[in-house]
Amino acid sequence: MALTLRSSTSFINLKETKSFKTPDDFLGTICFAQIKPSCRLRTRNSMSMQEAQLPYGKISISEERNSEKREKLHGLTTSHNENNSKVPVFVMLPLDTITLGGNLNKPRAMNASLMALKRAGVEGVMVDAWWGLVEKDGPLKYNWEGYAELVQMVEKHGLKLQVVMSFHQCGGNVGDSCSIPLPPWVLEEISKNSDLVYTDRSGRRNPEYISLGCDSIPVLRGRTPIQAYTDYMRSFRERFRDYLGRVIVEIQVGMGPCGELRYPAYPESNGTWKFPGIGEFQCYDKYMRASLEAAAEAIGKKDWGKGGPHDSGHYKQFPEETGFFIRDGTWNTEYGQFFLEWYSGKLLEHGDRILAAAKGTLYGTGAKLSGKIAGIHWHYRTRSHAAELTAGYYNTRYRDGYLPIAQMLSKHGVVFNFTCMEMRDGEQPEHANCSPEGLVRQVKMATKTAGVELAGENALERYDAGAYAQVLATSISDSGNGLSSFTFLRMNKRLFEGDNWRHLVEFVKSMSEGGRKISECDSRGTNLYIGFIREKNVEKMKEAALV
Repeated sequence: MALTLRSSTSFINLKETKSFKTPDDFLGTICFAQIKPSCRLRTRNSMSMQEAQLPYGKISISEERNSEKREKLHGLTTSHNENNSKVPVFVMLPLDTITLGGNLNKPRAMNASLMALKRAGVEGVMVDAWWGLVEKDGPLKYNWEGYAELVQMVEKHGLKLQVVMSFHQCGGNVGDSCSIPLPPWVLEEISKNSDLVYTDRSGRRNPEYISLGCDSIPVLRGRTPIQAYTDYMRSFRERFRDYLGRVIVEIQVGMGPCGELRYPAYPESNGTWKFPGIGEFQCYDKYMRASLEAAAEAIGKKDWGKGGPHDSGHYKQFPEETGFFIRDGTWNTEYGQFFLEWYSGKLLEHGDRILAAAKGTLYGTGAKLSGKIAGIHWHYRTRSHAAELTAGYYNTRYRDGYLPIAQMLSKHGVVFNFTCMEMRDGEQPEHANCSPEGLVRQVKMATKTAGVELAGENALERYDAGAYAQVLATSISDSGNGLSSFTFLRMNKRLFEGDNWRHLVEFVKSMSEGGRKISECDSRGTNLYIGFIREKNVEKMKEAALV
């Protein structure tokens, strides 16, 4: 299955040993075998070839993309990775890094793992700062203590930290190994008013994230959701003021389910959706319905505001099984265009509001801001791009849905973080009409046009050389729109095993050295190789102790 949702496992189980003298010494060990360059990671140059222009039509948002007056966060530059420049690699920490009680989970294991990652050459790690943990005890009651212990540990090992403002629920999606709901007091408000969460046509409520329809309505005990998010980020800024820009180098602002700017159109929980289903529109809570009604009345089409499309099918269906998404379906009519502009426009407005609040709160701290966009690559080779449309990305064969997003992020000086960087078209099932490579090329063009940094993640948990090679190909670009950083999903027990660990070390070193060296035997210059594999040996990994 090819999705864009985060995967995770719990921490490594460690064996204790009595080989150290004091409690401050390490109490367990893990040995990494000598790493030899016994295999090469090959990557195709398909991602760095000149991208063809697509016949996109008008976009719904226009910005002065080269405006010299555009504000940028301190330390953020819009220059992209040039050939042979370093691409820093981060590693995502487990979803349960902080316990339900607010403490650092298995600190001795974390300490040893960070030591190993530092020796492997990674730049730093990423962690989710869960709203459901930090503000669990009541409105404006924040507990950052577990995160403070982690930040200090990261600093001790000379690593950097990316922190995700995770305003969504953990659980119910691909790879979610633990359950962290929204704060109890928020769930209490939802129980009183179920329209606070996204709702599909059949009335199914999704508790992953608060509906953007009530962004500016004081539904959270006198505060709007945007105000609650702002207060949370302000509390984070005050608690970690001394580390921002120095240890905490990036803050990824959650804007939807799985932290991504999108609607929860493809929920896996309870078998609601299955790959490669088209998903469903999420616009049936009373706040979204009121907005749609107003938009329809404003153009004199009152009937268009009575609800979403009636012929858009169900979660698990294919485009050709619906009247809306079929080749020349309703999506390409005047009504379809009206609805999709409204639906995608509401999502852009939501992102704009949250990022404006984030910039107002975190500007000048020295940390970059980033926003994550989902890599929805199934049905990409169809005209309607159905799965992208239900998620809120108005991207079709005739319309570029990613340039407006890139322009909105650029306006706030926010890094465009994108997934599925490790995927190849040939690995996907034919019936799903996938093209992750085509999607990544389109996003790279959009970010270059908008003048915004592009960072990447792998969508699925993979450790094979082929996946790393594809990321290497994606990270470089002759046209100056490569990756500014890459975050690997995810730290777990498997990562430290044999070939998996060796592949990671080779990958990190290659990314740090620009990632490309043409083989001498390749007269056509079509194969890309990891630059350092000509060395006889990679620096031996000393025994890394696990506490």
